[in-house]
Amino acid sequence: IGNTVLHILVLQPNKTFACHMYSLILSYDRNKEGPGSLELIPNNEGLSPFKLAGVEGNTVMFQYLMQKRKQNLWSFGPLSTVLYDITEIDSWAEDQSFLELIVSTKKREARQILDLTPVKELVSLKWNMYGRPYFCFLALFYILYMVCFTMCCVYRPLKPRTGNRTSSRDNTIYVQKMLQESYVAYEDELRLVGELITVIGAVVILVLEIPDILRVGAAKYFGQTILGGPFHIIVITYACMILVTMVMRLTSTTGEVVPMSFALVLGWCNVMYFARGFQMLGPFTIMIQKMIFGDLMRFCWLMAVVILGFASAFYIIFQTENPENLGQFYNYPMSLFTTFELFLTIIDGPANYDVDLPFMYSVVYFAFAIIATLLMLNLLIAMMGDTHWRVAHEQDELWRAQVVATTVMLERKLPRCLWPRSGICGREFGLGERWYLRIEDRVDPNKHKMMRYTEAFKAQDRENYDKGSEKLETNGDTLCKKELPALSLSRSTSRTSSHRGWEILRRNT
Repeated sequence: IGNTVLHILVLQPNKTFACHMYSLILSYDRNKEGPGSLELIPNNEGLSPFKLAGVEGNTVMFQYLMQKRKQNLWSFGPLSTVLYDITEIDSWAEDQSFLELIVSTKKREARQILDLTPVKELVSLKWNMYGRPYFCFLALFYILYMVCFTMCCVYRPLKPRTGNRTSSRDNTIYVQKMLQESYVAYEDELRLVGELITVIGAVVILVLEIPDILRVGAAKYFGQTILGGPFHIIVITYACMILVTMVMRLTSTTGEVVPMSFALVLGWCNVMYFARGFQMLGPFTIMIQKMIFGDLMRFCWLMAVVILGFASAFYIIFQTENPENLGQFYNYPMSLFTTFELFLTIIDGPANYDVDLPFMYSVVYFAFAIIATLLMLNLLIAMMGDTHWRVAHEQDELWRAQVVATTVMLERKLPRCLWPRSGICGREFGLGERWYLRIEDRVDPNKHKMMRYTEAFKAQDRENYDKGSEKLETNGDTLCKKELPALSLSRSTSRTSSHRGWEILRRNT
C-alpha cells in the first residue's frame, strides 16, 4: 500500500504537497536501506517511483529524490564535491534503463530531465569518453562497407545478349550470367570476397536488430523518432534485400537487379543515421523523418488521387494516336509515370508540333497545371515549412535525446571490456555497493549578496515611486502642474543613492 501511494504521489500536480507526503511515508518505512525499501518496489510496468518521475517528466520530484540520494564529500569555501547516486540512472547494469525510458517516452517534459544534474554530467561523460569515438568508428566502417557493396553491384557478372529482340522498343544488350559462369576469372574471385563481406554484414545487422525488436516491441522500436525508428526499418529491409539477392544468385534466377537496386538505395540512405552524432547535422535527420512520415505521407494520398485521375484522362486521349509521334502515353503504366513527372515539374508538357494534338489534351493539361503545380506543390511547401518551424524550436533538446539514445544503444551492443562502468563504487567511501558520480560545484557567494542588494534597491525605487504617486493624488489639477517640476527634482535627488547602487552592481557584474 505504501509503495502504491508513493507512485500516486509522483503523478500529483501539486509538487510541493507530493514531496512532503513522500517524505512522511518514507519516515514510517522499516526497510529504508534494504532491498525491501518502498522506493525500490516496482509497479506493474516495472517502474520504481524514481523511474516513474522521469518517465512522467516530473522534474520537481526528480530533483527532490536526487537531493535525498546525494552525499556531500567535502567543501572548502565556494568549492564543494558531491557524490550523486546513479544506481538506477546508469544504463550499464539495468535491463530497463532510466535513460532509455526518458528518450522513448512521448512526453516532452521528460526530456528536460536530461539537462539536470547528474543526468547531464553522466551522459556527457559517457558520450565524450566512449560514445563519440565508437560511433565515429562505426560510421566510417559502415561507409567502407557500403563502398564495398556498391563496387560488387557495379561489377556484377554480365554477358552480351544473344537472343533476338521481340520488340522495337527493347533496348537490352546485356543479361545476367549463370552461377557457373559468374566466378571464373581473377576479377570474379576478388568480387566474391566483397560479396561475402556484404552477406556477412547483412547477417550481423539482423542478429543485432532482432533481439532489440523482441525486447522493446515492434511498435515502440520502429515508432520512436529519437530512437531512430525509420532507420531501423531501412537497415532491416536492406539486410533482407541482400539475402534475397544472394538466393537469386545461387539459384541463377533472373531479375536480381530489383532487390539489388533496392538495397543500394536503402543502404546509402541509412548513412543519414550517423548524422545524429554531430550537433550540426543531427536535428536535420529528425526534420527529414517528421516531414517524410508526417507531411509527405498525408500529401501522397492526395497526390495519388490526382495522378490517377489525370493519367487515365491522358491515356484515353492518346489511345487513338500513333505512339511513334508522341510516345509518353502509349500505355497505361507509361501514362502514370509521365503524369508523375509532370506533377513534380520534372519534364515539360509533351508536345510534337509536326502533328495535330487533340483539343482535349490542352484543356486537361491546363487544369492539371493549375491543380498540381500551383496549388498542391505550394501546399506541400507550406506544410514542410510549418514542420521545420516546430522542430527548430526544440532541435537542441532533440539532439541531446538522440545522443542519449545512441549512447545507450552502443553500451548495450559493445562488450563490457570495451565500455567500463562510469562512476565510483560506494565501497571506496563506505557507502555500500551503490555507484556514485563525483561532481564538483562552485558556489559564488557574491551572487547571493548582489541578489540581496538588487532587491533592496528595487524596494527603495518602489517606495520613492509610491511617495510621488501619493503626492500627485492629494493635490488638485492646478497644483499638480506646479508641483511636477519639484516632484521630478525630488525624485532625481532621492534616486541618487539607489542609482549609485545600481552602478556598483553593473560594474561587479
